[in-house]
Amino acid sequence: MNDQAALTAQALGLITSRYPHALGATLGGSAARGRATATSDLDVAVLLPDSDTSRREVIRHEGRLAELFLHTLADLPAVFDGDRVRRRGTVLFLYDQGLPLMDPHGHVSRARAQARALLAAGPPPLTPTEWQRARYFLTCFMDDLIDTRPAERYEQLSLADSTLREAVHLLTAHHGAWTGIGRWLPRRLLSADPERGRALLDGHQAVAEHGDPAPLAAAAEQVLDLLGGPLREGYTQRWGG
Repeated sequence: MNDQAALTAQALGLITSRYPHALGATLGGSAARGRATATSDLDVAVLLPDSDTSRREVIRHEGRLAELFLHTLADLPAVFDGDRVRRRGTVLFLYDQGLPLMDPHGHVSRARAQARALLAAGPPPLTPTEWQRARYFLTCFMDDLIDTRPAERYEQLSLADSTLREAVHLLTAHHGAWTGIGRWLPRRLLSADPERGRALLDGHQAVAEHGDPAPLAAAAEQVLDLLGGPLREGYTQRWGG
């Protein structure tokens, strides 16, 4: 049995032993893509009857961590909608790209089709207020990053992270693409815009390795230029808006 088959069997054993009433389950993450390591966790989406409760659980099963996304059938549409609003599509991608573990009633297949349609439609566009706010924040972070002195490494690294995160938010939104956090931030970024995405990531690396903020600031300004340029004077935000 190869590693992926072993992990699939392990995940199925977890579901049948811990959630015998489950209506279906899907294995996602690195285990589903055949890229799991000895320390990779199991990402599993589990469909439950409406008599149960939607929740997220992290457990250890046979020595391996498992992160479980448990949703009732009635709650799943709202979960998908919330995933869309957050623009990351975490659960949507789990259903779309995961390996079905069990699907006796076809619920997983239908959820997979719904997830695939929502992912193809893309995340909702930013509102004019959200565009303005994001442009202003990126401009502020970029300006502060340029102003840091070589000795201010803590501030420089923090500002580099904020600049990258805000630039990714804007650039993926500009392309109508999904974004991500953690390891999925560079993956989604490079998928949305390989050239500008690489410039941002290389610039972030230059700050981390060499204390040089100029490449990241230049890459961030390229993103801003797509959207009307840096936003400083003239920005207005209504409190509570």
